[in-house]
Amino acid sequence: MAADRPTVTDPEIEAFQRDGVLLLRGAFVDWVDDLRRGMETNIAAPSWRERSIQPEDGTAAFFQDFCNWDKIPEYNRFVKESPAAEFAARLMRSKTARLFHEHILVKEPGSSVVTPWHHDMPYYCVDGSMNCSLWITLDPVARDCVIEYVAGSHRWGREFRPERFNGTSLTPGDARERIPDISANRDDYDIRGWAMEPGDAVAFTYRTVHGAPANNSANRRRAFSIRFVGDDAVYAEKGVHSPPFPDLGLEVGAPLAGSDFPVLWSA
Repeated sequence: MAADRPTVTDPEIEAFQRDGVLLLRGAFVDWVDDLRRGMETNIAAPSWRERSIQPEDGTAAFFQDFCNWDKIPEYNRFVKESPAAEFAARLMRSKTARLFHEHILVKEPGSSVVTPWHHDMPYYCVDGSMNCSLWITLDPVARDCVIEYVAGSHRWGREFRPERFNGTSLTPGDARERIPDISANRDDYDIRGWAMEPGDAVAFTYRTVHGAPANNSANRRRAFSIRFVGDDAVYAEKGVHSPPFPDLGLEVGAPLAGSDFPVLWSA
């Protein structure tokens, strides 16, 4: 397979570094069918890391799962053969791109689940300034259903406590500040979001604040999100991590390494 989009440009790299978020139109159109097949396999047989949400109001579920790239052939092909790792390395300005994990998100039509505003770094067992997520849509997504990002929030120098969808702290007793009420003060922020087509992707950093509305459309909202780290990634302990990586055997501050986190691209 060969992606329609051969690389990322210097202006795009500058925009990613400045804004912490970047739209990549058509970056993975050639991989959509393969990832859809892999996702159906994943949904039929989730891993122990599955974190699906069934709304109490009886609307459709929000399926999530992590870290199945080495078990599902379609994911494995994408991880190893797509240009995702090279794109991430160039956007991070890193000599290498190391896989952190992949994350599957499926909001079924009519799901009332809202993804609260948050940033990802506090959830993860990693620290470092070089990081990049690619959120790849496998379905058409209207502007009013798409994930949104606060441009520039990766430069705030703040770390908000990681929370579950019900607003409780992921780690009991976590004293870090809670995220501002962005929804009630949208005009105070540079909020980015785009109507998207299958194969479009959004690149963003682990510190970029983002959230997503309920899926009020008649379409599924399937996304394959793949996360990378760069040259300066180190292992960190932050309480309860999501996704969990038990028994890694890494010391705090040690380079993030091992078979769970392979280097997928090197300059």
